[in-house]
Amino acid sequence: MSTSEPPTWWHCAHGADPVADPVGCRGVRVFGYTACLAHLSDADRDAYLASLQPGAEIDHQGTTFTESLLMLLRIALYDRATAGARFGEARFEEATFEGDSGFSSAVFDGDAQFDGTTFEGEAQFSGATFKGEAQFSEATFKGSAQFSEATFKGNAHFDTAAFDGNAQFDTAVVEGDARFDGASFEGEAWFDSATIGGDARFDAVNFRSIAMFSLATFKAYTRFNSATFGDYTQFGAASFANDVSFESVIFEGDAEFGAATFKGDAEFDEVNFGGNAQFDSATFVKAGRLGPLVCAGRMSLSGAAFVAPVTLSFAARRLECRRTRWSATAEIRLRYTTVDFAHAVFEYPLTIAAEPDPFVLRDRSDLAETTFAGAPGPEVRVASLRGVDAAHLVLADVDLSGCLFTGTLHLDQLRLEGAWTFDTAPSSVRWRRWLPVRFTERRVLAEEHHWRASQPGAVQGWNVAVLGAGRAGPVQLAPVYRALRKAFEDGKHEPGAADFYYGEMEMRRHADDIPRGERGLLTAYWALSGYGLRASRALAWLGVGMLVTIVLLMAFGLAQDTPNQTATGTVPAGGGKVTFEIDKDDPQNPTGDRFTGERFEKALNVTLNSVVFRSSGQDLTTAGTYIEMTSRLTEPVLLGLAVLAVRNRVKR
Repeated sequence: MSTSEPPTWWHCAHGADPVADPVGCRGVRVFGYTACLAHLSDADRDAYLASLQPGAEIDHQGTTFTESLLMLLRIALYDRATAGARFGEARFEEATFEGDSGFSSAVFDGDAQFDGTTFEGEAQFSGATFKGEAQFSEATFKGSAQFSEATFKGNAHFDTAAFDGNAQFDTAVVEGDARFDGASFEGEAWFDSATIGGDARFDAVNFRSIAMFSLATFKAYTRFNSATFGDYTQFGAASFANDVSFESVIFEGDAEFGAATFKGDAEFDEVNFGGNAQFDSATFVKAGRLGPLVCAGRMSLSGAAFVAPVTLSFAARRLECRRTRWSATAEIRLRYTTVDFAHAVFEYPLTIAAEPDPFVLRDRSDLAETTFAGAPGPEVRVASLRGVDAAHLVLADVDLSGCLFTGTLHLDQLRLEGAWTFDTAPSSVRWRRWLPVRFTERRVLAEEHHWRASQPGAVQGWNVAVLGAGRAGPVQLAPVYRALRKAFEDGKHEPGAADFYYGEMEMRRHADDIPRGERGLLTAYWALSGYGLRASRALAWLGVGMLVTIVLLMAFGLAQDTPNQTATGTVPAGGGKVTFEIDKDDPQNPTGDRFTGERFEKALNVTLNSVVFRSSGQDLTTAGTYIEMTSRLTEPVLLGLAVLAVRNRVKR
């Protein structure tokens, strides 16, 4: 109410001036007197105070209290049984307490009405007991407000109250409803270990500094809709026995909900975390949906437990779900996020998916993502799946280029949907000292990047800065590649499985637990055809082999001339049957010009026939015969490896 308008009660009007101050003192007249308590004569004040007994009803609306005047009132109402002042119904609406107001350990048997009251000093209500309604709506606390260990038997109303200093409600007990709608806390707000038995409403509250609700207990419906939290917020080990709503809330600093218990629905719709959001070891008994929300920092659910089916919708820079437990189905939809899922436990199907479009709110508008305005895109990256049982895990549209897989269980049952990516081997030609090295492009694991980059003489392009890769080497990576290969094969993605087969064979070739003979065989398999996956390599060796065969045949294998045939026999004297024996001269080694066009054509014919296991029918020297036999053994194998490589890349 404006100070220029008279109050609704019979007021003192002390000091009123028709021009300067037509209202004067706004204090209510003491019953039986014409002035308020502050402006009574000493004799009248003493007489009034002497008439009071503990538990008396008082009415001092609009009255201005000094510390000494309030002390006289408290002495008049002092109750030995409670060791403090005891009020009946107390009316202090729009009163002003100029100094510290000492209501510590006071008992209010009736309603306590402090609506619109101004506390210019420290408001001391520690240990006070309010047996009726406690009304502090629109009150102003310019100093600290002390309500520690206070007990509110009825409802406590602090709507639109202004706390300019620190507010202490720690270990306070409100058996009825607690309403702080529209209140503002300029200083620190402490609700540690507070208990609210009825509905708790903090809608549109502004916590500009620290807000502490650790170990607080909310037994009924709780709302913080449209509230703003400042530097730091703490709900650690808080207990929400019923539904709780944080719709459209802004956390400007870090917010911690570690070990909190949400037994009802936990709504965090359109929440904006400006710092980190920590829900470590929190328990969600009934939460069906968490989000959509935005977190500019790290969103941590490590050690949290989700008992019922849940859908999580986050736009966060990082999501940590280490040792998080899901006891029912779950879907995690993300944007702009790097996910650490190490050692998470889920007993039912769980999906981690990238959301391509902004999250849609209940009013069908898009969730604001101004925090990520400079981000390149909403891609979702998985940082670790170590220790996870992937039998029920589905990954959709995620980036696995930096993911750590070592230690993942049942990786062969992992399902990959949509567009997913792995890291690749370095492209183009690299140099190892003075030798050129070229790696064929293929999908590789982050751990292989780290291992190869950490080896002596490693070429550039392999990434050693893989967080958490540790000492994973070929022995550990071979079974990982094998499991991923099987997962892709079971998913009918044979070309994708080929890359992981290549990685498996590479790790086996470099593993120190493989016998030397087997490693030599694998090295030859790699060199000739890239483990049956590099058609170009096999064809190159085939070309080299054919060229060598042609050269050897021209040099040593083809005869100097075509051997002449000779027929010998005996004609009987008396006539009769004549028998001839036809023989051919032995092929002669060449002595003249061996590298002629004619000899090249013959050598090419022999070589091409040998590729398909056919005899050329040419007359060869002894050396040429062995050259052709060797060619017929090796070159068809190389051709087969090339065909196998092509088949592995186009197989459905």
